[in-house]
Amino acid sequence: MKYIKFSLVYLSLMFLTGCWDIDEPERMLYVHGLGIDYKDGKYEVYAQVINLSNVAKSEEPKTDIEQAEVGYANGDTLEDAIFNLYRSADERILWGHLTYIVFSKDVLEHKHFNAAIDVFIRFAETRYRIWVYSTEDHVKDVLLTVPIISTTLTLSKLSDPMNSFEQESFVEPIDFRKLIIGLNEPNHEMIIPTINVIHNWETVEKKTRIAHLAGVGVITPNEFKGFILDEQARGLKWMNNQTKRGTISFLLDKSDKNSITSATLKNVKVKVEPIVKSDAVLFDIDVKMQAVVSTVTEKITDAEFQEHIANTIKAEILMTYEEALEKDIDLFRLSEHVYRKRIKDWKRLQKNGKVELTKDSIRSLNVTITKLKIGRKSLKETIE
Repeated sequence: MKYIKFSLVYLSLMFLTGCWDIDEPERMLYVHGLGIDYKDGKYEVYAQVINLSNVAKSEEPKTDIEQAEVGYANGDTLEDAIFNLYRSADERILWGHLTYIVFSKDVLEHKHFNAAIDVFIRFAETRYRIWVYSTEDHVKDVLLTVPIISTTLTLSKLSDPMNSFEQESFVEPIDFRKLIIGLNEPNHEMIIPTINVIHNWETVEKKTRIAHLAGVGVITPNEFKGFILDEQARGLKWMNNQTKRGTISFLLDKSDKNSITSATLKNVKVKVEPIVKSDAVLFDIDVKMQAVVSTVTEKITDAEFQEHIANTIKAEILMTYEEALEKDIDLFRLSEHVYRKRIKDWKRLQKNGKVELTKDSIRSLNVTITKLKIGRKSLKETIE
């Protein structure tokens, strides 16, 4: 009897196969980055397919093998474009490794951003931890940028933005999760880091195509409000508690161009207090941070140095605020502070999630340097 049972089990095992419904890893293409454009009434997609063999064993990829290729297709909808891309793929395309998406200016301006977000949020293979970027350049050029000294693509500025953000916090990286939360809550505006392509690194043989953080694009659920770039965006980091590190330069003597001095700033802490007066909202803003002396061109006291830093930071914040105000952008999300702290007043005064802002809405702006580090010696020139 035992022999018969054993024979039946053995015979049943003979009819079983292995993992017949599992895709072999080497028989798939892994999308790492995606660019989305909109031209002549059609969506254009650029998919960056990464070579994972250069990632698995070492952070230094093999130089004789291309790290990635970029494929292109278009269609009447984003889904059509993606399915048209499948037609030229040799293997199954896997989206589970999608790390970032770059949106062109045309996609943002033609109000196709929401549709694009929906496609990837509803798709089971993708995640909320996908970094989001905007660009005025061609999205294909952004996807074809390469890391310095041929570092693996998984450690590039686009793929791993928090690494460089720790050293220079110009614009905070944004992923799908933060983007959706920010758009759903007052002021219903969110920034998207803006990337352009530059060639400021080179080897003996060639110049390298580099992804450069240029500023921010600002979107709402219904429209694109434009870009704030370069110097005009400098004040953004001083109004963000997530800022890790930044630098400023200023003249100790405005009549002497050789008196330029610089300082490194960190541990930024921002407190915003809304003050409601009748039908207007004013804001008292306190910004605190620590400073490290970088360059000194003449003798100066600690108190004078701190005053120069505070005045420079204040000027950058107000410059960015006024630049955003001209485009009807609440870049510092001041309306959200009213929503959090004065909800009854916010309900009475808000329009589409925002309270009215003017150049005089910032009643007071105080910048305090809580700690000044001067390095190894006193606050004077090393060589006198």
